[in-house]
Amino acid sequence: MDFFDVLTLLGGLSLFLFGMNLMGNSLEKCAGSSLKVLLSKLTSRKILGFLTGLGVTAVIQSSSATTVMVVGFVNSGLLSLRQAIGVIMGANVGTTVTAWILSLTGLDGESFFIRLLEPTSFSPVLALIGVGLTMMAKSERKKDVGMILLGFAVLMFGMDTMSGAVAGLQDVPEFQSIFLMFTNPVLGVLAGAILTAIIQSSSASVGILQALSATGQVTYGAAIPIIMGQNIGTCVTAMISSVGANKNAKRAAVVHLLFNIIGTCVWLSVFYLINAVVHFDFVGNSIDQLGIAVVHTTFNVLCTALLFPFSGLLEKLACRLVRDDKVPEQIQILDERLLSTPPVAIGRCQEVAETMARISMDALRTGCRLIEHYDAKEAQAVRETEKEADQYEDMLGTYLVKLGRENLSERDNRQVSKLLHIIGDFERISDHAVNVVESAEEMRSKGLHFSPQAKQELNVLTSAVGEIMDLSLDAFLKDDPDLAVKVEPLEQVVDTLKEQLRNRHILRLQRGECTIELGFVWSDLLTDLERVADHCSNIAGCVIEMSHGSLDVHEYLDYIKGGSIAFQRAYNAYARKYALME
Repeated sequence: MDFFDVLTLLGGLSLFLFGMNLMGNSLEKCAGSSLKVLLSKLTSRKILGFLTGLGVTAVIQSSSATTVMVVGFVNSGLLSLRQAIGVIMGANVGTTVTAWILSLTGLDGESFFIRLLEPTSFSPVLALIGVGLTMMAKSERKKDVGMILLGFAVLMFGMDTMSGAVAGLQDVPEFQSIFLMFTNPVLGVLAGAILTAIIQSSSASVGILQALSATGQVTYGAAIPIIMGQNIGTCVTAMISSVGANKNAKRAAVVHLLFNIIGTCVWLSVFYLINAVVHFDFVGNSIDQLGIAVVHTTFNVLCTALLFPFSGLLEKLACRLVRDDKVPEQIQILDERLLSTPPVAIGRCQEVAETMARISMDALRTGCRLIEHYDAKEAQAVRETEKEADQYEDMLGTYLVKLGRENLSERDNRQVSKLLHIIGDFERISDHAVNVVESAEEMRSKGLHFSPQAKQELNVLTSAVGEIMDLSLDAFLKDDPDLAVKVEPLEQVVDTLKEQLRNRHILRLQRGECTIELGFVWSDLLTDLERVADHCSNIAGCVIEMSHGSLDVHEYLDYIKGGSIAFQRAYNAYARKYALME
């Protein structure tokens, strides 16, 4: 093996790692909604957590990415440590899929079917299709599929290049002596762990071992401890990710490490004890790509079978190693570790925005109740809610801006834009809730009371505003444009009601049935309630426009007001429903 073979090896390794990264990122982007569905299945049942971890890792081709997600979920309080253990075990099994795909490079035969399955035969075709889809497809999803195919082709080409570059090592005695050295279990485990820790991917390090196996110098005796060490090395990513996280998130990373260390110690000891008695014939035989895939899968399945029933003990051990502080820790609602998995991060932002929406709407309803039945505790609760809504807006806005810098699919990009626009409306509704409370407090402190007629009129307006809030909230929560189209006609009715109530109040002033001081409170209430309806209209308009793939709320509102028959019918129905008594 000369200097140029080394250059070829480095080039093949670079292509291999690049292809793996490109394929994994594209798979993750393409499977965004599937990821959210899989992760939403998480419950306290360990088997579901295991299957979820297996499924997610098989999709995104990276156990490291899955464990980083798990650390982020635990740090955000979305996942308990017990649930995380099952997901981590599933991720360890799911990562073995890559080795089986890479084992295709070891196929050898003269038949047409076998030759067709060889990467050198189908990779160029996949690369051609991938380039075509990436360059010419208009659909974002088709472009992502093209990148997956292109990444896979580059991965396989890099693997084949590495295998070809090291082929000359089969006649080099020094290379053979290196792998004879790794038959020492401790050295083999260390070598596998260090290599994987450096490149932070067990799938990639297993692929490199598969490429080296093409020399025929890698034996089962050397490969087994190296593969076990690779599982330990992959824990480095999760350990690094847990820096700065809360105690439970650190424990999740420790569980990942314990799982692989205990599994390696137990099964390596069992293997060598049995080998000392039975003397397996295959230990000295050369291992190929398929053999490495088999060993990799067998080891991870055995580790899971051994430790799955004792996940509770793993949890206790992790808690012993990472002890609680005396001061309780705060949960980080939006964890930046999830930014590396945009579909999951967006799903989390949606959940936080839904919480913000509910508390803002509830605050306004509470404020309306306080006009007639004032309660100091409830008034303070509304103020606390408004502060909480402000915090949510700041937190979500900052997080969504960071998320927008990631490589997002068209669908995810629309979702980020929608949330950025809508959270401001929710925050303003909470501000108006405080304004309504202040009006109620002013009436109470000054001993002001509305007349029976004014109360009845205000009840009509608050009922209309209550319905428009329910409609816009449901439209947002369900992402339902059919619900959202019902909001704007009702908003127009609220506008009309505001003018009617203002005019009626002026008449009462003229007749001496109301005071100027009470009139100021009345005007403030009408303005706040009408503006709440405006914000509900913005929310509904945003839901509708984003369902069409654009964001021009004002254009939409102008369009439906411009003579839509359905709009006029809905408006007439709401006008009858909220008609004022003569």
